[in-house]
Amino acid sequence: MDPFDASADGILRQPKAVWATAGASVVAFMGIGLVDPILPSIAKGLDASAGQVSLLFTSYFLITALAMLVTGFVSSRIGGRRTLLLGLAFVVVFAGLAGTSDTVGQLVGYRAGWGLGNALFVSTALAVIVGAAAGGSAAAILLYESALGLGMACGPLLGALLGDASWRYPFFGTAFLMAIGFLCITVFLKEQPKPARRTSLLDPLRALGHGGLASAAISAFFYNYTFFTVLAFTPFVLNMSPYKSGAVFFAWGVLLAVFSVLVAPRMQKRFGSLKVLGGSLVLLAADVLVLGYGDHTTAIVCTILSGAFIGVNNTVYTELALGVSDAPRPVASAGYNFVRWFAAAAAPYFAPKIEEWTDVHIPFVVAAVTAVLGAVVVVVRRRALTLPQVLEPGHATEDKVTVFAD
Repeated sequence: MDPFDASADGILRQPKAVWATAGASVVAFMGIGLVDPILPSIAKGLDASAGQVSLLFTSYFLITALAMLVTGFVSSRIGGRRTLLLGLAFVVVFAGLAGTSDTVGQLVGYRAGWGLGNALFVSTALAVIVGAAAGGSAAAILLYESALGLGMACGPLLGALLGDASWRYPFFGTAFLMAIGFLCITVFLKEQPKPARRTSLLDPLRALGHGGLASAAISAFFYNYTFFTVLAFTPFVLNMSPYKSGAVFFAWGVLLAVFSVLVAPRMQKRFGSLKVLGGSLVLLAADVLVLGYGDHTTAIVCTILSGAFIGVNNTVYTELALGVSDAPRPVASAGYNFVRWFAAAAAPYFAPKIEEWTDVHIPFVVAAVTAVLGAVVVVVRRRALTLPQVLEPGHATEDKVTVFAD
C-alpha cells in the first residue's frame, strides 16, 4: 500500500461509523474558526477590547492543552464511544451557554468548558478513525485532515452568515450541529475495544521522553504560535465586516483543506516529509512577514495564502505525532497535543499585547520568527524524526518507516 494514496478507494470507502465520527469532527473543527469573522462584533457587543476578546482562543486552547492529559485516562476506562459522546455533550452545553453571555468574562469561561469537550472529542476521534477506517492509517489520517480542513473552511463561513444577524447565533448554531453529531455517533458508532492497559495521567508526559516525539511537539509548538497569530489576530488587522472576513477565512480554509489532503501527500512522496515540512515553515514565515507589512489587499492575499502552508504542516505534523515514537497512538497524540496547544493559547493573548507595546507589525514579526524556529528544530533533530523506531503491535511498518523516509 502506498502510504500517500489519496484516492477514492483509499479514503471514501469507509464504514458508517467512520463517516459519523468524521462528520462530527468537521463541526468540532468549525468551532475553532467560528469566532474569527465575529471577533470585532463580539468586542463591540460586549464593550470589550481586542485583547479581551482574544481570550476566547486563550481559554479554549489552554483548557484543551491541559485536558490532553485526561483524554487517554478517560477513554481507556469508559471506552472511545462514551468519551466521544461526553465530549460532544460538553460542547453542546457550553456552546449554547456561550450564546447567552452578557459579559466577555462569561463568554471566555464558557469557551473554556467548550475547550474541555473539544479535547475529549477531537483526540479520541482521531484514534477512533484510525482504528476503524478502511485502507490503513494513511487513509485515516487524510480523512481526519479532510475533516479538519473542511471544518476550518466552513467555520468562518458559518460564523459570518449567522453572525451578521447577531454574534450570538454562531454559538447556538454550533450547539445545534454538535447535537446532530451526538445523535449520529449514538446511532452509527459501536463501542470500540478498550485498550489492554489503562492509560495513566502521566503516560502522555512519559511519552514525551522519546526524542522524536518531543522534537515533533516542540517544533509544532513554535508553528502553532504562528498559526494562531494568523487565525486570532489577523481579523482585527483586516477590520472587515463579518461577511467579508468570513469570505477571506473561507478561502483560507479551502486552501488548507486542499493542501492538507491532496498536495501534502504528493509532496511528501516526492521530497520527503521533513524537507516538505521545513520548506513549508520557512514559506509560512515569509508569508506572515509580508502580511504584517503589506497594505490591506496584500494582507488579505497573504492571509488566504497562509492556508496552503498551514494545510501542508498540519498533515505532516499529525503523521509525525502518530508514527515517530513507539508509544501507543492515543498516548503519543495526547503528549504531542499537550505541548502544541499551549502555543495556540499563548498567541491570541500575546499578539494584541505585543501590538500595544510596539506596533501592529511586530506581532507578525514574532510569528515569522516562531515559524523559522519550528523549521530549525526539524533540521537539527532530523535524525530523531526519521530513524525507524521499534514497532508496537498493530503498527504497520510502512507507517513507521516509509512515511518518514527522507
